[in-house]
Amino acid sequence: MAGSGEGDGQPSTGRPGPRQESHSQQNRSQQRPGQRQGQPGGGRVGLAPRPPLRPGGPVGRPRPRRPGRAYIGTCVLAALILVASAFAYRTVRAVAGIGSSNAISSGPSTGAQNILLMGIESRRYWNGAILPPAILAQLHAGSAQAVANGVGGNDTNTLILIHIFPDGKRAVGFSIPRDDWVQFADTIGPQQSGKIDQAYGVSMFYREQQLSQQNPNISQDSLAARGNEAGQAAAVATVERLTGVHIDHFAAVNLYGFYEIAKVLGGVEVCLNHAVDDPNSGADFPAGYQHLDAAQALAFVRQRDGLPNGDLDRTHRQQAFLDSVIHQLRTEGVLSDLTKIQALINVARQYVITDSGWNLLDFAAEARNLTNANLVFHTLPISGYAVIDGQDANTVNAPYIRQIVNATFYPKPAAHASGTGPASGSVSAHDITVDVFNGGQTEGLAHSVSAALVSAGYRAGQIGNTSPRATTAVLYGRGAQRSASKIAGLFDVSAVAGASIPADHVQILLGADATLPAITSTSLGLSSPSPSPVIPTAGPQGGAVAAKNGIPCVN
Repeated sequence: MAGSGEGDGQPSTGRPGPRQESHSQQNRSQQRPGQRQGQPGGGRVGLAPRPPLRPGGPVGRPRPRRPGRAYIGTCVLAALILVASAFAYRTVRAVAGIGSSNAISSGPSTGAQNILLMGIESRRYWNGAILPPAILAQLHAGSAQAVANGVGGNDTNTLILIHIFPDGKRAVGFSIPRDDWVQFADTIGPQQSGKIDQAYGVSMFYREQQLSQQNPNISQDSLAARGNEAGQAAAVATVERLTGVHIDHFAAVNLYGFYEIAKVLGGVEVCLNHAVDDPNSGADFPAGYQHLDAAQALAFVRQRDGLPNGDLDRTHRQQAFLDSVIHQLRTEGVLSDLTKIQALINVARQYVITDSGWNLLDFAAEARNLTNANLVFHTLPISGYAVIDGQDANTVNAPYIRQIVNATFYPKPAAHASGTGPASGSVSAHDITVDVFNGGQTEGLAHSVSAALVSAGYRAGQIGNTSPRATTAVLYGRGAQRSASKIAGLFDVSAVAGASIPADHVQILLGADATLPAITSTSLGLSSPSPSPVIPTAGPQGGAVAAKNGIPCVN
Protein backbone atom coordinates (compact mmCIF):
# COMPACT_ATOMS: atom_id res chain seq x y z
CA MET A 1 0.00 0.00 0.00
CA ALA A 2 0.97 3.58 0.47
CA GLY A 3 3.67 3.15 3.05
CA SER A 4 6.24 2.36 0.43
CA GLY A 5 4.40 4.18 -2.27
CA GLU A 6 2.25 1.29 -3.37
CA GLY A 7 -1.05 2.18 -1.73
CA ASP A 8 -3.96 0.96 -3.75
CA GLY A 9 -1.74 1.55 -6.74
CA GLN A 10 0.30 -1.46 -5.74
CA PRO A 11 -0.21 -4.18 -8.34
CA SER A 12 -2.65 -6.42 -6.54
CA THR A 13 -4.06 -9.87 -7.08
CA GLY A 14 -6.34 -10.06 -10.04
CA ARG A 15 -6.13 -6.51 -11.38
CA PRO A 16 -6.80 -7.01 -15.08
CA GLY A 17 -4.03 -6.35 -17.51
CA PRO A 18 -0.27 -6.20 -17.02
CA ARG A 19 1.09 -3.93 -14.35
CA GLN A 20 3.72 -2.07 -16.30
CA GLU A 21 2.76 1.22 -17.86
CA SER A 22 4.32 2.58 -21.03
CA HIS A 23 4.87 6.32 -20.89
CA SER A 24 5.87 7.00 -24.47
CA GLN A 25 3.35 8.24 -26.97
CA GLN A 26 4.26 5.51 -29.44
CA ASN A 27 3.87 2.73 -26.86
CA ARG A 28 0.62 3.90 -25.33
CA SER A 29 -1.32 1.35 -27.35
CA GLN A 30 0.52 -1.41 -25.49
CA GLN A 31 -1.04 -0.43 -22.19
CA ARG A 32 -3.95 -2.41 -20.85
CA PRO A 33 -7.08 -1.14 -19.10
CA GLY A 34 -8.37 -2.11 -15.71
CA GLN A 35 -5.01 -1.73 -14.04
CA ARG A 36 -4.39 0.44 -10.99
CA GLN A 37 -1.51 2.29 -12.51
CA GLY A 38 -2.92 3.13 -15.97
CA GLN A 39 -2.91 6.90 -16.20
CA PRO A 40 -4.69 8.69 -19.00
CA GLY A 41 -2.28 9.64 -21.67
CA GLY A 42 0.57 8.12 -19.76
CA GLY A 43 2.69 11.19 -20.29
CA ARG A 44 5.14 11.72 -23.13
CA VAL A 45 8.84 11.15 -22.79
CA GLY A 46 10.41 14.20 -21.21
CA LEU A 47 7.12 15.78 -20.19
CA ALA A 48 7.89 17.72 -17.02
CA PRO A 49 5.45 17.99 -14.15
CA ARG A 50 3.49 21.21 -14.42
CA PRO A 51 1.93 23.50 -11.88
CA PRO A 52 -1.84 23.40 -11.54
CA LEU A 53 -3.60 24.55 -14.71
CA ARG A 54 -6.86 26.46 -14.63
CA PRO A 55 -10.01 25.28 -16.39
CA GLY A 56 -10.11 26.10 -20.06
CA GLY A 57 -8.12 25.06 -23.09
CA PRO A 58 -9.19 23.03 -26.07
CA VAL A 59 -11.52 20.71 -24.20
CA GLY A 60 -12.02 22.63 -20.98
CA ARG A 61 -10.05 20.33 -18.70
CA PRO A 62 -6.28 20.96 -18.75
CA ARG A 63 -5.91 20.85 -15.00
CA PRO A 64 -3.30 18.90 -13.08
CA ARG A 65 -4.03 15.30 -12.24
CA ARG A 66 -3.60 14.60 -8.57
CA PRO A 67 -2.16 11.43 -7.10
CA GLY A 68 -3.72 8.55 -5.26
CA ARG A 69 -7.14 8.11 -3.77
CA ALA A 70 -8.87 11.36 -2.88
CA TYR A 71 -11.27 9.92 -0.34
CA ILE A 72 -11.38 12.98 1.82
CA GLY A 73 -10.94 15.19 -1.20
CA THR A 74 -14.42 14.19 -2.27
CA CYS A 75 -15.61 14.61 1.28
CA VAL A 76 -14.14 18.10 1.62
CA LEU A 77 -15.60 19.02 -1.76
CA ALA A 78 -19.03 17.85 -0.65
CA ALA A 79 -18.73 19.76 2.61
CA LEU A 80 -17.60 22.85 0.75
CA ILE A 81 -20.49 22.96 -1.66
CA LEU A 82 -23.08 21.79 0.86
CA VAL A 83 -22.37 24.75 3.12
CA ALA A 84 -21.25 27.24 0.49
CA SER A 85 -24.40 29.31 0.82
CA ALA A 86 -23.22 30.47 4.22
CA PHE A 87 -20.39 32.40 2.57
CA ALA A 88 -20.56 36.05 1.69
CA TYR A 89 -22.24 36.42 -1.70
CA ARG A 90 -19.11 37.61 -3.41
CA THR A 91 -17.33 34.49 -2.16
CA VAL A 92 -20.12 32.16 -3.19
CA ARG A 93 -19.90 33.49 -6.73
CA ALA A 94 -16.38 32.10 -6.91
CA VAL A 95 -17.82 28.60 -6.56
CA ALA A 96 -19.06 28.96 -10.13
CA GLY A 97 -15.41 28.95 -11.22
CA ILE A 98 -14.97 25.29 -10.28
CA GLY A 99 -14.13 23.36 -13.43
CA SER A 100 -16.68 21.46 -15.48
CA SER A 101 -16.97 18.37 -17.66
CA ASN A 102 -19.23 17.50 -20.58
CA ALA A 103 -19.24 13.81 -19.67
CA ILE A 104 -22.95 13.68 -18.75
CA SER A 105 -26.19 15.57 -19.32
CA SER A 106 -26.71 17.43 -16.07
CA GLY A 107 -29.93 17.37 -14.12
CA PRO A 108 -31.50 20.09 -11.96
CA SER A 109 -29.32 22.04 -9.55
CA THR A 110 -32.15 22.64 -7.08
CA GLY A 111 -34.75 20.34 -5.60
CA ALA A 112 -34.37 16.58 -5.47
CA GLN A 113 -31.17 15.37 -7.11
CA ASN A 114 -28.59 12.58 -7.02
CA ILE A 115 -24.88 13.37 -6.83
CA LEU A 116 -21.97 10.99 -7.33
CA LEU A 117 -18.70 11.82 -5.58
CA MET A 118 -15.63 10.18 -7.08
CA GLY A 119 -12.11 9.90 -5.72
CA ILE A 120 -9.73 9.03 -8.56
CA GLU A 121 -6.57 7.07 -7.85
CA SER A 122 -3.60 8.77 -9.46
CA ARG A 123 -0.14 10.00 -8.67
CA ARG A 124 -0.10 12.36 -11.63
CA TYR A 125 -1.45 15.71 -12.64
CA TRP A 126 -4.65 15.83 -14.69
CA ASN A 127 -2.51 16.36 -17.79
CA GLY A 128 -0.65 13.07 -17.28
CA ALA A 129 2.59 14.34 -15.73
CA ILE A 130 3.96 12.53 -12.68
CA LEU A 131 3.92 14.58 -9.51
CA PRO A 132 7.30 15.92 -8.39
CA PRO A 133 9.24 13.66 -5.97
CA ALA A 134 8.89 16.18 -3.13
CA ILE A 135 5.10 16.09 -3.37
CA LEU A 136 5.01 12.30 -3.66
CA ALA A 137 7.14 12.03 -0.53
CA GLN A 138 4.94 14.44 1.38
CA LEU A 139 1.87 12.43 0.41
CA HIS A 140 3.48 9.15 1.43
CA ALA A 141 2.80 8.01 -2.15
CA GLY A 142 6.08 6.44 -3.23
CA SER A 143 8.70 7.60 -5.68
CA ALA A 144 8.41 9.05 -9.17
CA GLN A 145 10.16 5.93 -10.48
CA ALA A 146 7.57 3.74 -8.80
CA VAL A 147 4.82 5.74 -10.48
CA ALA A 148 6.61 5.45 -13.81
CA ASN A 149 6.83 1.69 -13.23
CA GLY A 150 3.12 1.38 -12.65
CA VAL A 151 2.10 2.52 -9.16
CA GLY A 152 -1.06 4.61 -9.15
CA GLY A 153 -4.01 4.50 -11.52
CA ASN A 154 -7.42 5.78 -12.47
CA ASP A 155 -9.69 3.55 -10.45
CA THR A 156 -12.52 5.29 -8.62
CA ASN A 157 -11.55 4.07 -5.19
CA THR A 158 -14.16 6.37 -3.69
CA LEU A 159 -17.76 6.26 -4.91
CA ILE A 160 -20.38 7.97 -2.75
CA LEU A 161 -23.90 8.40 -4.12
CA ILE A 162 -25.82 11.17 -2.33
CA HIS A 163 -29.53 11.97 -2.66
CA ILE A 164 -30.72 15.47 -1.79
CA PHE A 165 -34.39 15.47 -0.83
CA PRO A 166 -36.77 18.00 -2.42
CA ASP A 167 -36.64 20.46 0.47
CA GLY A 168 -32.85 20.66 0.27
CA LYS A 169 -32.62 20.20 4.03
CA ARG A 170 -32.01 16.45 4.19
CA ALA A 171 -29.70 14.08 2.40
CA VAL A 172 -28.73 10.43 2.50
CA GLY A 173 -25.66 8.82 0.98
CA PHE A 174 -24.46 5.35 0.06
CA SER A 175 -20.79 4.44 -0.18
CA ILE A 176 -20.23 1.84 -2.89
CA PRO A 177 -17.48 -0.65 -2.02
CA ARG A 178 -14.81 -0.41 -4.70
CA ASP A 179 -14.44 -4.19 -5.09
CA ASP A 180 -18.09 -4.85 -5.96
CA TRP A 181 -18.16 -7.01 -9.12
CA VAL A 182 -20.61 -5.50 -11.61
CA GLN A 183 -21.53 -5.17 -15.25
CA PHE A 184 -20.18 -1.92 -16.70
CA ALA A 185 -22.29 0.55 -18.66
CA ASP A 186 -21.31 2.99 -21.43
CA THR A 187 -17.74 1.73 -21.15
CA ILE A 188 -15.48 1.95 -24.17
CA GLY A 189 -13.53 -1.18 -25.10
CA PRO A 190 -14.01 -4.93 -24.81
CA GLN A 191 -13.98 -5.19 -21.01
CA GLN A 192 -17.59 -4.85 -19.90
CA SER A 193 -17.49 -6.25 -16.38
CA GLY A 194 -15.19 -6.05 -13.40
CA LYS A 195 -14.83 -4.28 -10.09
CA ILE A 196 -16.91 -1.15 -10.09
CA ASP A 197 -13.87 1.03 -9.48
CA GLN A 198 -12.36 -0.07 -12.82
CA ALA A 199 -15.04 1.33 -15.14
CA TYR A 200 -13.44 4.79 -15.17
CA GLY A 201 -9.91 3.63 -16.01
CA VAL A 202 -11.01 1.03 -18.57
CA SER A 203 -13.06 3.51 -20.58
CA MET A 204 -10.41 6.20 -20.23
CA PHE A 205 -7.71 3.90 -21.54
CA TYR A 206 -9.58 2.82 -24.66
CA ARG A 207 -10.77 6.35 -25.40
CA GLU A 208 -7.22 7.63 -25.28
CA GLN A 209 -6.11 4.76 -27.48
CA GLN A 210 -8.76 5.69 -30.06
CA LEU A 211 -7.81 9.36 -29.96
CA SER A 212 -4.10 8.60 -30.35
CA GLN A 213 -4.77 6.40 -33.38
CA GLN A 214 -7.03 9.00 -34.95
CA ASN A 215 -4.65 11.89 -34.32
CA PRO A 216 -1.05 10.95 -33.40
CA ASN A 217 -0.27 14.62 -32.84
CA ILE A 218 -3.01 15.25 -30.30
CA SER A 219 -1.77 17.31 -27.39
CA GLN A 220 -1.19 15.65 -24.06
CA ASP A 221 -3.64 17.98 -22.35
CA SER A 222 -6.41 17.24 -24.85
CA LEU A 223 -5.76 13.52 -24.72
CA ALA A 224 -5.89 13.37 -20.94
CA ALA A 225 -8.91 15.66 -20.70
CA ARG A 226 -11.01 13.73 -23.21
CA GLY A 227 -9.91 10.44 -21.72
CA ASN A 228 -11.04 11.60 -18.30
CA GLU A 229 -14.43 12.57 -19.67
CA ALA A 230 -14.85 9.07 -21.08
CA GLY A 231 -13.95 7.66 -17.68
CA GLN A 232 -16.39 9.94 -15.90
CA ALA A 233 -19.22 8.97 -18.24
CA ALA A 234 -18.54 5.27 -17.73
CA ALA A 235 -18.32 5.55 -13.95
CA VAL A 236 -21.60 7.46 -13.73
CA ALA A 237 -23.43 5.07 -16.08
CA THR A 238 -22.10 2.02 -14.23
CA VAL A 239 -23.29 3.33 -10.86
CA GLU A 240 -26.67 4.11 -12.44
CA ARG A 241 -26.88 0.55 -13.71
CA LEU A 242 -26.04 -0.92 -10.31
CA THR A 243 -28.33 1.31 -8.24
CA GLY A 244 -31.20 1.87 -10.67
CA VAL A 245 -31.30 5.64 -10.08
CA HIS A 246 -30.39 8.48 -12.41
CA ILE A 247 -27.38 10.61 -11.48
CA ASP A 248 -27.81 14.34 -12.00
CA HIS A 249 -24.34 15.56 -11.08
CA PHE A 250 -20.87 14.36 -10.18
CA ALA A 251 -17.72 15.73 -8.63
CA ALA A 252 -14.27 14.18 -8.98
CA VAL A 253 -11.07 14.98 -7.11
CA ASN A 254 -7.69 13.39 -6.45
CA LEU A 255 -5.45 12.94 -3.48
CA TYR A 256 -3.29 16.01 -3.84
CA GLY A 257 -6.33 18.26 -4.05
CA PHE A 258 -7.55 16.86 -0.75
CA TYR A 259 -4.18 17.45 0.84
CA GLU A 260 -4.21 21.10 -0.21
CA ILE A 261 -7.77 21.56 1.08
CA ALA A 262 -6.97 19.81 4.35
CA LYS A 263 -4.07 22.20 4.85
CA VAL A 264 -6.38 25.18 4.44
CA LEU A 265 -8.78 23.68 6.96
CA GLY A 266 -5.96 23.15 9.42
CA GLY A 267 -6.63 19.43 9.70
CA VAL A 268 -9.68 17.71 11.14
CA GLU A 269 -11.02 16.07 14.29
CA VAL A 270 -11.56 12.29 14.13
CA CYS A 271 -12.36 9.48 16.53
CA LEU A 272 -11.07 5.90 16.44
CA ASN A 273 -12.57 2.94 18.24
CA HIS A 274 -9.14 1.34 18.53
CA ALA A 275 -5.53 2.40 18.21
CA VAL A 276 -3.96 1.73 14.79
CA ASP A 277 -0.42 1.40 13.54
CA ASP A 278 -0.18 0.75 9.79
CA PRO A 279 3.21 1.44 8.16
CA ASN A 280 1.73 1.02 4.68
CA SER A 281 -0.51 4.07 4.94
CA GLY A 282 1.41 5.86 7.67
CA ALA A 283 -1.60 5.69 10.02
CA ASP A 284 -0.28 5.57 13.61
CA PHE A 285 -2.95 6.91 15.96
CA PRO A 286 -4.26 6.16 19.46
CA ALA A 287 -7.88 5.34 20.18
CA GLY A 288 -10.36 8.13 20.90
CA TYR A 289 -10.88 11.69 19.73
CA GLN A 290 -7.91 13.53 18.26
CA HIS A 291 -6.91 16.28 15.86
CA LEU A 292 -5.07 15.27 12.70
CA ASP A 293 -3.06 17.58 10.48
CA ALA A 294 -3.34 17.31 6.70
CA ALA A 295 -0.74 14.55 6.31
CA GLN A 296 -2.20 12.54 9.18
CA ALA A 297 -5.72 12.97 7.84
CA LEU A 298 -4.52 11.59 4.54
CA ALA A 299 -3.16 8.50 6.30
CA PHE A 300 -6.43 8.18 8.23
CA VAL A 301 -8.50 7.75 5.09
CA ARG A 302 -5.94 5.72 3.16
CA GLN A 303 -5.55 2.91 5.68
CA ARG A 304 -7.12 -0.42 4.83
CA ASP A 305 -4.58 -2.92 6.18
CA GLY A 306 -5.18 -3.91 9.77
CA LEU A 307 -8.85 -2.86 9.77
CA PRO A 308 -11.40 -5.55 10.75
CA ASN A 309 -13.32 -5.18 7.48
CA GLY A 310 -10.60 -3.76 5.24
CA ASP A 311 -11.95 -1.50 2.51
CA LEU A 312 -15.45 -1.61 3.97
CA ASP A 313 -14.17 -0.02 7.18
CA ARG A 314 -12.34 2.52 5.05
CA THR A 315 -15.69 3.60 3.55
CA HIS A 316 -16.84 4.37 7.09
CA ARG A 317 -13.78 6.55 7.57
CA GLN A 318 -14.71 8.47 4.41
CA GLN A 319 -18.20 8.99 5.76
CA ALA A 320 -16.96 9.98 9.22
CA PHE A 321 -14.54 12.44 7.70
CA LEU A 322 -17.30 14.15 5.73
CA ASP A 323 -19.43 14.42 8.88
CA SER A 324 -16.50 15.88 10.76
CA VAL A 325 -15.60 18.40 8.07
CA ILE A 326 -19.17 19.68 7.81
CA HIS A 327 -19.27 19.93 11.61
CA GLN A 328 -15.98 21.82 11.61
CA LEU A 329 -17.01 24.23 8.87
CA ARG A 330 -20.15 25.14 10.79
CA THR A 331 -18.85 25.25 14.35
CA GLU A 332 -15.25 26.47 14.26
CA GLY A 333 -15.64 29.80 12.53
CA VAL A 334 -14.41 28.65 9.14
CA LEU A 335 -17.46 30.09 7.41
CA SER A 336 -16.83 33.50 8.93
CA ASP A 337 -13.19 33.53 7.82
CA LEU A 338 -13.37 34.92 4.29
CA THR A 339 -9.65 34.44 3.79
CA LYS A 340 -9.91 30.74 4.56
CA ILE A 341 -13.09 30.36 2.51
CA GLN A 342 -11.46 31.99 -0.49
CA ALA A 343 -8.45 29.73 -0.08
CA LEU A 344 -10.73 26.67 -0.01
CA ILE A 345 -12.52 27.73 -3.16
CA ASN A 346 -9.26 28.54 -4.93
CA VAL A 347 -8.04 25.01 -4.22
CA ALA A 348 -11.33 23.54 -5.43
CA ARG A 349 -11.11 25.56 -8.64
CA GLN A 350 -7.73 23.98 -9.36
CA TYR A 351 -8.34 20.41 -8.29
CA VAL A 352 -12.05 19.61 -8.70
CA ILE A 353 -13.98 18.45 -11.77
CA THR A 354 -17.77 18.70 -11.91
CA ASP A 355 -20.34 18.25 -14.65
CA SER A 356 -20.76 21.43 -16.66
CA GLY A 357 -24.48 21.82 -16.01
CA TRP A 358 -24.22 21.82 -12.22
CA ASN A 359 -24.93 25.35 -11.02
CA LEU A 360 -23.15 25.21 -7.68
CA LEU A 361 -24.35 28.67 -6.73
CA ASP A 362 -28.01 27.67 -7.04
CA PHE A 363 -27.32 24.34 -5.36
CA ALA A 364 -25.56 25.93 -2.41
CA ALA A 365 -28.27 28.55 -1.92
CA GLU A 366 -30.90 25.84 -1.47
CA ALA A 367 -28.70 23.53 0.61
CA ARG A 368 -27.90 26.16 3.23
CA ASN A 369 -29.69 24.18 5.95
CA LEU A 370 -28.08 20.85 5.18
CA THR A 371 -25.85 19.87 8.11
CA ASN A 372 -24.25 16.67 9.31
CA ALA A 373 -27.23 16.25 11.64
CA ASN A 374 -29.49 15.52 8.68
CA LEU A 375 -26.96 13.91 6.35
CA VAL A 376 -26.90 10.14 6.93
CA PHE A 377 -24.46 7.72 5.32
CA HIS A 378 -24.81 4.01 4.66
CA THR A 379 -22.67 1.47 2.82
CA LEU A 380 -24.24 -0.69 0.13
CA PRO A 381 -24.39 -4.32 1.29
CA ILE A 382 -22.35 -7.09 -0.23
CA SER A 383 -23.44 -10.71 -0.55
CA GLY A 384 -20.03 -12.23 0.05
CA TYR A 385 -16.51 -12.63 -1.28
CA ALA A 386 -15.31 -14.51 -4.34
CA VAL A 387 -12.44 -14.83 -6.77
CA ILE A 388 -13.72 -13.75 -10.20
CA ASP A 389 -11.47 -13.78 -13.25
CA GLY A 390 -8.55 -14.18 -10.87
CA GLN A 391 -9.53 -11.14 -8.79
CA ASP A 392 -10.59 -10.97 -5.16
CA ALA A 393 -13.98 -9.29 -5.36
CA ASN A 394 -17.23 -8.62 -3.54
CA THR A 395 -20.32 -10.35 -4.85
CA VAL A 396 -23.50 -8.25 -4.80
CA ASN A 397 -27.22 -8.74 -5.27
CA ALA A 398 -27.94 -5.98 -7.77
CA PRO A 399 -31.79 -6.24 -7.66
CA TYR A 400 -31.68 -5.99 -3.86
CA ILE A 401 -29.36 -2.98 -4.04
CA ARG A 402 -31.74 -1.26 -6.45
CA GLN A 403 -34.62 -1.86 -4.06
CA ILE A 404 -32.68 -0.44 -1.12
CA VAL A 405 -31.50 2.65 -2.95
CA ASN A 406 -34.88 3.43 -4.49
CA ALA A 407 -36.74 2.90 -1.21
CA THR A 408 -34.26 5.15 0.60
CA PHE A 409 -34.09 7.90 -2.00
CA TYR A 410 -37.78 7.85 -2.93
CA PRO A 411 -39.79 6.57 0.05
CA LYS A 412 -43.42 5.88 -0.70
CA PRO A 413 -45.99 7.84 1.32
CA ALA A 414 -47.34 5.44 3.95
CA ALA A 415 -50.95 5.19 4.99
CA HIS A 416 -51.75 7.00 8.23
CA ALA A 417 -51.69 4.87 11.35
CA SER A 418 -54.99 4.14 12.99
CA GLY A 419 -55.86 6.52 15.81
CA THR A 420 -53.36 9.18 14.82
CA GLY A 421 -55.66 11.70 13.17
CA PRO A 422 -55.77 15.43 13.78
CA ALA A 423 -57.90 15.02 16.90
CA SER A 424 -54.99 13.38 18.69
CA GLY A 425 -52.66 16.28 18.04
CA SER A 426 -50.13 13.93 16.45
CA VAL A 427 -48.98 13.30 12.91
CA SER A 428 -49.01 9.87 11.31
CA ALA A 429 -46.66 7.39 12.93
CA HIS A 430 -45.21 6.76 9.50
CA ASP A 431 -44.02 10.39 9.46
CA ILE A 432 -42.21 10.12 12.79
CA THR A 433 -38.41 9.86 12.76
CA VAL A 434 -36.84 7.78 15.53
CA ASP A 435 -33.25 8.34 16.69
CA VAL A 436 -31.71 5.52 18.73
CA PHE A 437 -28.60 5.88 20.91
CA ASN A 438 -27.05 3.07 22.90
CA GLY A 439 -25.96 3.80 26.46
CA GLY A 440 -25.91 0.16 27.50
CA GLN A 441 -23.52 -2.73 27.07
CA THR A 442 -25.29 -4.69 24.32
CA GLU A 443 -23.29 -4.08 21.16
CA GLY A 444 -25.40 -3.31 18.09
CA LEU A 445 -28.64 -2.93 20.05
CA ALA A 446 -29.32 0.59 18.71
CA HIS A 447 -29.08 -0.68 15.15
CA SER A 448 -31.39 -3.62 15.92
CA VAL A 449 -34.00 -1.41 17.58
CA SER A 450 -33.88 1.11 14.73
CA ALA A 451 -34.24 -1.57 12.06
CA ALA A 452 -37.23 -3.09 13.85
CA LEU A 453 -38.96 0.27 14.21
CA VAL A 454 -38.39 1.05 10.53
CA SER A 455 -39.87 -2.32 9.62
CA ALA A 456 -42.89 -1.44 11.74
CA GLY A 457 -43.44 1.81 9.88
CA TYR A 458 -41.32 4.55 11.46
CA ARG A 459 -38.65 6.58 9.71
CA ALA A 460 -35.01 5.79 10.43
CA GLY A 461 -33.13 8.53 12.22
CA GLN A 462 -29.67 8.77 13.75
CA ILE A 463 -28.05 5.68 15.23
CA GLY A 464 -25.09 5.77 17.57
CA ASN A 465 -23.80 5.61 21.13
CA THR A 466 -24.46 7.88 24.08
CA SER A 467 -23.07 8.23 27.59
CA PRO A 468 -23.46 5.09 29.73
CA ARG A 469 -26.77 5.02 31.52
CA ALA A 470 -28.57 2.52 33.75
CA THR A 471 -32.11 2.92 32.44
CA THR A 472 -33.79 3.54 29.11
CA ALA A 473 -35.43 6.89 28.34
CA VAL A 474 -37.75 7.91 25.50
CA LEU A 475 -37.99 11.61 24.62
CA TYR A 476 -40.14 13.27 22.00
CA GLY A 477 -40.59 16.52 20.12
CA ARG A 478 -43.73 18.36 19.07
CA GLY A 479 -46.24 16.13 17.28
CA ALA A 480 -44.64 12.84 18.34
CA GLN A 481 -46.17 12.22 21.78
CA ARG A 482 -48.49 9.41 20.70
CA SER A 483 -45.74 7.50 18.92
CA ALA A 484 -43.30 8.11 21.77
CA SER A 485 -45.77 6.72 24.28
CA LYS A 486 -46.24 3.54 22.25
CA ILE A 487 -42.50 3.08 21.84
CA ALA A 488 -41.84 3.80 25.52
CA GLY A 489 -44.35 1.10 26.44
CA LEU A 490 -42.15 -1.47 24.72
CA PHE A 491 -39.39 -0.64 27.22
CA ASP A 492 -41.72 -0.28 30.26
CA VAL A 493 -40.92 3.41 30.65
CA SER A 494 -42.88 6.64 30.18
CA ALA A 495 -42.21 9.05 27.34
CA VAL A 496 -41.07 12.55 28.28
CA ALA A 497 -41.17 15.71 26.19
CA GLY A 498 -37.68 16.93 25.28
CA ALA A 499 -37.09 20.62 24.67
CA SER A 500 -34.19 19.90 22.34
CA ILE A 501 -35.91 17.14 20.36
CA PRO A 502 -36.99 18.27 16.86
CA ALA A 503 -40.64 18.18 15.88
CA ASP A 504 -41.93 14.80 14.69
CA HIS A 505 -38.92 13.07 16.29
CA VAL A 506 -38.60 10.46 18.99
CA GLN A 507 -35.27 9.84 20.70
CA ILE A 508 -34.53 6.55 22.44
CA LEU A 509 -31.64 6.42 24.92
CA LEU A 510 -31.03 2.75 25.62
CA GLY A 511 -29.83 1.90 29.11
CA ALA A 512 -28.01 -1.07 30.59
CA ASP A 513 -31.38 -2.63 31.29
CA ALA A 514 -32.48 -2.55 27.64
CA THR A 515 -33.11 -5.60 25.52
CA LEU A 516 -34.65 -5.90 22.08
CA PRO A 517 -38.43 -5.99 22.55
CA ALA A 518 -40.93 -7.53 20.16
CA ILE A 519 -41.38 -4.61 17.79
CA THR A 520 -44.06 -5.03 15.13
CA SER A 521 -46.68 -2.79 13.58
CA THR A 522 -49.24 -4.80 15.55
CA SER A 523 -47.49 -4.38 18.92
CA LEU A 524 -47.30 -0.63 18.25
CA GLY A 525 -50.91 -0.42 17.09
CA LEU A 526 -49.93 0.72 13.61
CA SER A 527 -51.42 -0.13 10.28
CA SER A 528 -49.06 -2.42 8.41
CA PRO A 529 -46.90 -0.44 5.97
CA SER A 530 -46.15 -1.66 2.52
CA PRO A 531 -43.20 -4.03 2.64
CA SER A 532 -39.94 -2.28 1.77
CA PRO A 533 -36.34 -3.39 1.94
CA VAL A 534 -34.45 -2.57 5.14
CA ILE A 535 -30.90 -1.33 4.92
CA PRO A 536 -28.76 -3.99 6.63
CA THR A 537 -27.10 -2.92 9.86
CA ALA A 538 -25.15 -6.12 10.39
CA GLY A 539 -22.43 -7.70 8.29
CA PRO A 540 -19.09 -6.32 7.11
CA GLN A 541 -20.62 -3.17 5.59
CA GLY A 542 -21.99 -2.19 9.02
CA GLY A 543 -24.73 0.31 9.72
CA ALA A 544 -25.08 4.04 9.34
CA VAL A 545 -22.22 6.24 10.51
CA ALA A 546 -23.58 8.81 12.96
CA ALA A 547 -22.54 10.75 16.03
CA LYS A 548 -24.30 13.10 18.39
CA ASN A 549 -21.37 15.50 18.60
CA GLY A 550 -20.62 15.63 14.86
CA ILE A 551 -17.53 13.42 15.02
CA PRO A 552 -18.34 9.72 14.55
CA CYS A 553 -16.09 7.06 16.03
CA VAL A 554 -15.03 4.40 13.52
CA ASN A 555 -12.60 1.50 13.19
